[in-house]
Amino acid sequence: MADQQTESNAIPLASSSNGRASGKPWKALKKATVRSQCSKAHRTKWEERMEKNKRDKAIKKLENELKEERRAELQRRREITTERKKAAEERRRLEEEKAKMSARKAARLRRKAGRSKKVKG
Repeated sequence: MADQQTESNAIPLASSSNGRASGKPWKALKKATVRSQCSKAHRTKWEERMEKNKRDKAIKKLENELKEERRAELQRRREITTERKKAAEERRRLEEEKAKMSARKAARLRRKAGRSKKVKG
């Protein structure tokens, strides 16, 4: 009689994934997290995220290569411009020096010519 009474009073246990259940009936069973409130990154699969990451890295690498090419081209143009400016400045300086030297030479020739008795300076 005691056996029948204990069987009827027994509370059925909730099944769990590993075959055991909590003895606390007020505890809710754990379920997989619902990711509807989470960010988009958490809702996508790992492989998809890694594939997207790989694509993004390839795009970023290409962008960096293009930027580097543009930067090198600009640097090359700047160097050409500075070389031209230096050459023009050197030409101008040489012309000034040449003019100064020719003026000195002319003055020297005038003084020399004035020394002779034929030309009075």
